[in-house]
Amino acid sequence: MTGFDTFVVIDWSGGNDTGGSPRKDAIWAGVNRNGQDQDPVYLRNRTVAEAWIVDLIRAELEAERRVMIGFDFPFGYPAGFAEALTGYTDPLVLWDWFEARIEDSPETNNRFDLAAEMNLGLGDGVGPFWFNGLPNRDIPGLLRRKEGYANPFSEKRQAETRAKGAFSCWQMGGAGAVGSQVFMGLPVLSRLRKRFHGEINVWPFEQLKRPVAFVEVWPSLTVGDAPAEMIKDAWQVQELSRQMSELPAAALDEMLDVYAPEEGWIFGLGFEDRMKTASPLRNDCFALPPGVHWTPVDEALSLLRSRLSPVVSVETVEIGGALGRIVAQDVTAKRANPPLPNTAVDGYGFVGGRGDGPHQLPLADGRAAAGDAPGTVPAGQAIRILTGAALPTGVDTVVLQEDVRIEDGAVVFNGPIKPGANTRKAGEDVEQGHVVTRAGRRVAAADLALMAATGNDALDVYQPLRVGVISTGDEIVEPGGAASDGQIYDANRPMLLALVRQFGHTAVDLGHVGDDRAALRARLNSATGDVDAILTSGGASAGDEDHVSALLQEAGALSLWRVAVKPGRPLALGMWHGLPVFGLPGNPVAAMVCTLIFARPALSVMAGQEWTTPQGFDVPAAFEKRKKPGRREFLRARMCDGRVEVFASEGSGRISGLSWAEGLVELPDGAVHVRPGDMVRYIPYGSFGI
Repeated sequence: MTGFDTFVVIDWSGGNDTGGSPRKDAIWAGVNRNGQDQDPVYLRNRTVAEAWIVDLIRAELEAERRVMIGFDFPFGYPAGFAEALTGYTDPLVLWDWFEARIEDSPETNNRFDLAAEMNLGLGDGVGPFWFNGLPNRDIPGLLRRKEGYANPFSEKRQAETRAKGAFSCWQMGGAGAVGSQVFMGLPVLSRLRKRFHGEINVWPFEQLKRPVAFVEVWPSLTVGDAPAEMIKDAWQVQELSRQMSELPAAALDEMLDVYAPEEGWIFGLGFEDRMKTASPLRNDCFALPPGVHWTPVDEALSLLRSRLSPVVSVETVEIGGALGRIVAQDVTAKRANPPLPNTAVDGYGFVGGRGDGPHQLPLADGRAAAGDAPGTVPAGQAIRILTGAALPTGVDTVVLQEDVRIEDGAVVFNGPIKPGANTRKAGEDVEQGHVVTRAGRRVAAADLALMAATGNDALDVYQPLRVGVISTGDEIVEPGGAASDGQIYDANRPMLLALVRQFGHTAVDLGHVGDDRAALRARLNSATGDVDAILTSGGASAGDEDHVSALLQEAGALSLWRVAVKPGRPLALGMWHGLPVFGLPGNPVAAMVCTLIFARPALSVMAGQEWTTPQGFDVPAAFEKRKKPGRREFLRARMCDGRVEVFASEGSGRISGLSWAEGLVELPDGAVHVRPGDMVRYIPYGSFGI
């Protein structure tokens, strides 16, 4: 029996009271009850948090709701530790051991002293715990840094070796460390089990048969960046509780089918793709704040950036097939580049620098070339060494071959030469373990070189975003077809399909639909499952024949964004059975501008990429323009003789201006009078990736 009504995620803290005002690095709780998100709860210290959890469990039990509560710290230690400390391998005995020894109040606790006691009891005081976080008091038995550290147990649990970026539970302090959270969390869990005796099971140590389940979670495993207006911890607990609540029962059962009797496990580990793609966008993700009628461009972009997240799954590919794909997990250097100290020049290597004047060193036998295994050079001798060769033992300096002469089996040169001259240190370019390619980056050829040089042969990438394109309206005719005087050829669909491909996504042609609401509904329904997002053109306003807006309204997921932008204004944004729909204006000029300014960065986020802001340049104008306040304006433009000129007509029906232009001039929201020579912002098409 694993069905749950309520999902709770708690971001724990090992520190002191964080005050009355919500802040980061504090205790936060996210609750999703019967599929409905609750506002994140700020809990200023562990005393307040424990009382809140007690009240929550009581309320859920009284309402006969089953509740899963996730805590973001390890429930166990690497194998062998519990038995060494308590005489038992049962981690729940270890929970009680901590509960009997931890002293905790909102302003102080004894976690560092207890870690030192365990280090001294288990060994000679140099492990397994490290990092004394008290700035003004040294503690015998607890190192401040890892130098001299020794650990008789594994550095990480099996779960942490599979969860990229997870910290070891032995580290008691520092950014991201979880050691203190374990010390200050396990006593609370122990007390809760005793308080609600017979009502709580702990996963994965026990079968989940009781009304309350405790599980270990790590929000960073599946939750991305927080919206700009939210505290990261608050966002993560709310988002993870939502992800958990939206898992189908069969998927939840599969994820809970884990038995890790001593070390514990992280919920969702190994199922990250499924967690991330469980209804990735909310039905109201495009909803505007109450009272908003006209939305400035920057506000519209900020809303999109904060509401959207990746909607595609992750797969592993070899680096040879990764070009153009979007990195899903940070790629780290498996080995340093260069892996060994080496020479930057052809010359002769020896140890130590030399001062002014002539020097003579006997030549050792052989030479060192790139690819050779490093040998040893006897003290006081030099060796012939070629560019890129690893430095043999006894060599740390290289003199250029142009600066030496060979006489009677010795190398002769004039100083001075500094120690380490003409050599490269190991890891001088990239150190082992450092991130070489960040998640969210679209892979370029240079990235492949860096990944290969640091020992990577494969990486995790997002599957390509599939973007469907539909054009609407009875007036639309296929290019080349018979058209009456009142009809126009479909210019939008081929343009939008091409833009999607240039953005790096997979374009899916969903065809043209006339002013027939039932036909459009059927087309949208048929696209579900085949695409990840849809761009429509036409029908995005509020008229009788604006069927895109009407259908999204019918689905209960329409936000008609009246954006203060020219050309453009009406954007119908909404969800169709979990599928994000961007209803673009029917005018080709407005459709292209709105696609570049709004759809492009939104699609990039849904594809797993970083939010993309086009790079603009301040250049002198070759035109004059008076603009009224109220709307951001984008003019079709191109550079000529170091100045930017704009298309002769601003008419949004002049499609020829799109082809004539090589970019856009962006004019601010307020009133402006541009004169020739004034500086204006020019965004070349290349900055949009086209």
